[in-house]
Order: sequence, then C-alpha cells, then structure tokens
Amino acid sequence: MTSIPNLRRQHVPRALKTLAMNIVAKEARGATIIDRTGKTYIDFVGGIGAANAGHNNPAVVKAVVEQARKFMHVSQNVITYEPFVALAQKLNQIIPVSGRKKTMFFNSGAESVENAVKIARYATGRPAVLFFENAFAGRTLLAMTLTSKVDPYKRGFGPFAPEVYQVKSPEPYRKPEHMDDAEYVDWCVEQFKDFLKRGVAPQKTAALVLELVQGEGGFIVLQKEYVQKIAKICKQHGIQLIIDEIQTGFGRTGKMFATEHYGIKPDIITTAKSLGGGLPLSAVTCRSELIDKIPENALGGTFGGNPVSCAASLAAIREIERRKLAQRANDIGKKTRKRFNELSEETSIVGDVRGIGAMQAIELVKNKKTKAPLNKKTVDSIQHDCLDHGLLIFTAGVHGNVFRTLMPLVITDAQLDKGLSILSDAVRRAT
Repeated sequence: MTSIPNLRRQHVPRALKTLAMNIVAKEARGATIIDRTGKTYIDFVGGIGAANAGHNNPAVVKAVVEQARKFMHVSQNVITYEPFVALAQKLNQIIPVSGRKKTMFFNSGAESVENAVKIARYATGRPAVLFFENAFAGRTLLAMTLTSKVDPYKRGFGPFAPEVYQVKSPEPYRKPEHMDDAEYVDWCVEQFKDFLKRGVAPQKTAALVLELVQGEGGFIVLQKEYVQKIAKICKQHGIQLIIDEIQTGFGRTGKMFATEHYGIKPDIITTAKSLGGGLPLSAVTCRSELIDKIPENALGGTFGGNPVSCAASLAAIREIERRKLAQRANDIGKKTRKRFNELSEETSIVGDVRGIGAMQAIELVKNKKTKAPLNKKTVDSIQHDCLDHGLLIFTAGVHGNVFRTLMPLVITDAQLDKGLSILSDAVRRAT
C-alpha cells in the first residue's frame, strides 16, 4: 500500500512545501502533535501562529460541534446568524481601533489585508499604499505585492498590483554602529519622511500597512518611539494606518494585541490565524466612518464569517481571556529569552536574540561581528535535528536564518523546557 507521504508527492504539487513530508499527523492536543507511529512532537510552530488557545481546545471543539449540529453554512451575504454578529460585537469591544468601529469577516489573513486596503482606498479616494521592507502580507496578488521577500513568494509571479510602494524598515540588529537607539529611531523616521518626498506624495497615499512585529520577516520588533512617530505622520497627512495583527494578535505578544504595547490607535486592524481557534477565519476591524463610506454589497464573500468558524472563534477568545493566556505569553517569553541569551553566550552562531511576549527568535550568523547570515544548509540541519528529537520549529527572515517560536500558549513548563533543550542542543551540535 502506498504511504501517505508518497501519495502526497504524487498528487500534491511541490510548490506547496511542507516542513516534515514524512511525518503524518494523527492527532494534536494542547502544544503537542502525535504522528501515526505514536511519536509525540512538541509544537513550537502552532499551525504558524494559529493555535494560541491550543490544539483541539475542548471548549472550542464543543462550540464547533454544537454549531455544526445547527447549520454549517448559510452565507453572510444571504441571512444573518448569531455567531457572526456576536463575534463582530466582541471584536469591536476588544480591538484597539480608534473611535467607533465595525468588523467584517473573511477567510484568510491575505483576504483581510486586501480588504483593509480596499476600504482605505475607497474612503480616502487615494490610490497609493505603503508597506515596509521585511513585511509579509500573504500570497494573493495584492498581498503578495505587499510582501517584501522575493524568493520564493514573488519570483516569477509578476506583474504585481500597481500603486504599492516599499519603504525602508528599521532593523535594530543591523543599525549603524555609531548610532545609539534614539539616534537610529530618528534616522529611520527621517527616512520615512524623505520617502514621502521622493517616493510617493502623501496626498496620493491611502494607507500604510504595518506589522509591529515582522513575523515572516524574522520577528523584527519595531521600536515604540518609531511607531508612535510614524503614526503621527500618517495622521497629519490623512494616511490610514492599517496594523496587521494576524500573527501578533490574541495574546501572542503578552497583551491581547501588539498594538497595546505601542500606545497608538490605528484606523484599521486586520486579524486572522488564532482568531479562528483552529478554523479558517479573518477579520477587518475599522473605524466606522471609514467603512460606512463603502456602498452596499461592495464587500463580502461566500464563506467569510462561516458560522462554525465564528463559534470556534468566540470559544477561543473566551479561553484566551479565562486562562489569562496573554499573561502566560509573558511567562513563556521570559523563560525562552533566558535560554536563548544563554545559548548566545555559549555559541558563536547565535547573533541576535529578540522578540516580545511569546514571539521570541534567534538569528543565526556565520560571524557575530559581520552578522553575515548562517548558510541555509546548516540552518536546515538544525531544523531537522530538532525534528528527529521531537520538536517542530519553523524558520523566518529574508535569509531563512531565524528560528522563531509560536508555541500554543497552553504549553506546559515541562514541554517548554524540553523543547528549548532540544533546540539548544541542536544549535550546539551545529556549532
């Protein structure tokens, strides 16, 4: 009988890469995944940030089953249903968008970003959209255009969407040696101002799409002072500030939303991933005065705000709040960062340790002085060493040399410690 990995090779295109081709999942619980051989893996990937409330959280499963028994799909464009409205109300209560707000739903993070841009363009009557280096917005046309990393996400897939402009992004690890942190922030702000003179006129610019922690870009945490100054510039010019909370939202950074760390009130926030509690769901939460300019039936989609997904989301949010998982993210982050700092002191290839809450990362380099990225072959060997020892972990960054942690926030201390030990040992062996 042909194995599932071989069947995948035969029937699924290689363009859809998987980290662990030969591992076939049987079940997942909390922060672990068990394969068909019975081997248990500690999960530091969390469905790529989509399992903050834990795999198969019992409360979420119960909500899914109860809603599925009633109805699984009727479409938001046809008839109203309670989970849809209840979830919109909940997000409007907890998402830190400026002023009165409204929320609508889609299927994926890419869809939420694209629709946020559509809203900003329509409401302002302006065409241009700005995004930062190291950004990742998704793989659909506009989202791919808003993504900085060329290979593999953009190479060969052009032409791209028009009136989208890439802005120089801060990268504190690689700031000029002669600058302190405050000087670097000021320099980066001046770069942004200069772009509004040389790159695109602010009067033509509808929105800036911004990740406060650049996830796929390598867990680069933007400085609070920088973000506040950029937000002020956007407000001065009527540029709508769209904060992408797709990976940072729902407790990951130690607060319910990363925006809360920065003391700002954006115009639009996009969410997805852990919003769905394990099911596909995304949202755009927007200032009412912006979204209410959009005419009837101009936005929507067949499956957006699916009733089962909305029920799962409500249950997942309740679990995150009830179990104080944002606070737990801070505990996870402190323990992870301590271990990463120790690893950096012990080894020659951990160049930088960075992150916020339970979004922590190590950047691997050939040389700590030059900061040249570690070669892909060595990074891959570390990743597969981790797999062999029972840890699922993903890379990030333009050069793929950053190991990032997105473990479910329900992970136990014992599981966290074991996972960090597996990663640390793999890095030491590679060194």
